Amino acid sequence: MILPTDGAHGAVTRERWRSASLSEAWLRPGDWYHPAVDAVVEALVEGRSPEAPAHRLGCARSSAGISLDETLEDVVCLYRAVGHPVDAAVIRSIALGWVHGRERQPALNGVRDPATGLPTADYLGERLRETYGRAARAGTPVPESHCLVVIDVAVDELDAWQRMARSASVGRTLDQVFGDGHPMAALADGVFTVLCERTPELARLSQTVRRIVERNAQVLGVADTMRRPVRVWLEQLPVTHDAALDLLQHLQR
Repeated sequence: MILPTDGAHGAVTRERWRSASLSEAWLRPGDWYHPAVDAVVEALVEGRSPEAPAHRLGCARSSAGISLDETLEDVVCLYRAVGHPVDAAVIRSIALGWVHGRERQPALNGVRDPATGLPTADYLGERLRETYGRAARAGTPVPESHCLVVIDVAVDELDAWQRMARSASVGRTLDQVFGDGHPMAALADGVFTVLCERTPELARLSQTVRRIVERNAQVLGVADTMRRPVRVWLEQLPVTHDAALDLLQHLQR
């Protein structure tokens, strides 16, 4: 694809941004470009604030079905590519644009939370059903084989964009640390959990989660939206699946 250019410096900056994003954050190369990308680059190259075009880009990303996590990380790649610190005002603007774009879409019921990209609590409940079923067939009690890692970053009095940006940051962290094969969910505003097998490394992994949550929050400029220190603990699962669902309900309060 030949992309529009607005001067040699702008074209070079845009291509550096695109290359960084495709290698570090973006999932589908064919849908990265949008005309608002050029407006963001033009403002940055000319020394103007990119807040307004960032808002348009955030709205476009949301309308295209791009997660907030991927949208924000894309902007971080831009600042990393040009060697500038991330502008928290631009992060706020693109997050607000993403939220506004989401509000224009019809409500959809699904298994994933749009802000974090993580599964919902209902989906995790079904994965727990499978876990208890396998445990029953193997004769191994679930409390001995599995537990929940719970991450609590909640603080009060945040506006919508701050909550969304915080959720996206935590969702990215959980994907980084645990990856595929670990059922996880966004339980409530600022509370997340991961279903894990009990292993000797689990306590160390929990501490790793705390450090990366805090580091990613600093990178995205959303550290002020999280409790410090971040709370991470291991939650023992009960004996039955019904009791595990009750536990998830409790953690969502």
